Amino acid sequence: MTGEINMKDEQVPKVALVPSLQLLYASRVEVDTPLVLGKSRYGERRIIKIKGGVFSGPRLSGRVLPGGADWQIIRYDGITEVEARYTLETYDGALIYVSNWGLRHGPEEVMERLAKGEEVDANEYYFRTTPIFETGAPSYKWLNGLISIAVGQRSANEVLITVYEVS
Repeated sequence: MTGEINMKDEQVPKVALVPSLQLLYASRVEVDTPLVLGKSRYGERRIIKIKGGVFSGPRLSGRVLPGGADWQIIRYDGITEVEARYTLETYDGALIYVSNWGLRHGPEEVMERLAKGEEVDANEYYFRTTPIFETGAPSYKWLNGLISIAVGQRSANEVLITVYEVS
């Protein structure tokens, strides 16, 4: 047959560049008690207000401003979709908007311990996000054009998030 590709025999080349990760910053974010809206068509909807926090890294440091929130859905399959939106203020006064989407899940007993506010080692569950940055501050415009990933750890009143630039 003309034009048909036999995928079993096709050797697809890889791009020679392998991305690496560089620390962008680590943050400690204080959060409020979740507002539980109840079960919706997608799962249990929760809204968690961000009270503030701090962040520090090799190229930017400052504080997490109060007023953002994390809009979560605990899906019927047990996976939590997180969608946090908040503002960073650097120590030199620049404002940076962050939109951070991700997933958190793990064994049922681990997730129950997290829900009770117990301390749980980050290696016991999966918590990964993809922060996107937006700023008009000239010295931080480089953030507007990068891809980043983050790992998180949740405790009763705070979230630790370590963000890496994909280079």
